[in-house]
Amino acid sequence: MMIGSYSFEEFKEKAAAFHGYPAPGLLIGGYMVVAARAGLAEGTLFEVIVETPKCLPDAVQLLTQCSLGNQRLKLVNLGRFALCLFDKFTGLGFRTYLDMDKLGGWPEIRGWFLKLVEKKDQNEERLLAEIEAAGDSICTTLPVQVAKAFLGRSHMKSIARCPLCGEAYPEEDGPACLGCRGEAPYVAGIALNGIATRQEQA
Repeated sequence: MMIGSYSFEEFKEKAAAFHGYPAPGLLIGGYMVVAARAGLAEGTLFEVIVETPKCLPDAVQLLTQCSLGNQRLKLVNLGRFALCLFDKFTGLGFRTYLDMDKLGGWPEIRGWFLKLVEKKDQNEERLLAEIEAAGDSICTTLPVQVAKAFLGRSHMKSIARCPLCGEAYPEEDGPACLGCRGEAPYVAGIALNGIATRQEQA
């Protein structure tokens, strides 16, 4: 079964080049993107929601023009291995998820997905062979209506200079940038242009 315009082997090579290795989740994600896309009319300008940061964002970015950078790919981390492609204007779309009830005939995929087999004990060759053979048959796709809050893009209204670190930031964030208000992911004690940093936990 093709993954978009790619054979399984071709997509596996693209996945390895982009992701670092042909992760099972990315390969299955490729089938999921195609399955959800099939529900939309040709020519639909669509955006994507992924419900996990694991693998699915890369599948979307390999197969569509939606990316985190252009804000057409949205990460809503619900911890579910699912994605949705939807009309960016109406919110009508299709959600595809990896269906636990369809894994009975695929022991390698089931062991991987449900963490029943440790990675070191997985048979990668058999796992990838099952993914190729299963295609999108292990997924379920259903129509959805995306909430208005997730339609459109956010645009910065005005830019201010942070009075603490001196860097530019969205003025709507408040009197100082989020980094200087304790949200920076850096440990205190390293020179960071005056940026307030987190204190290490004892």
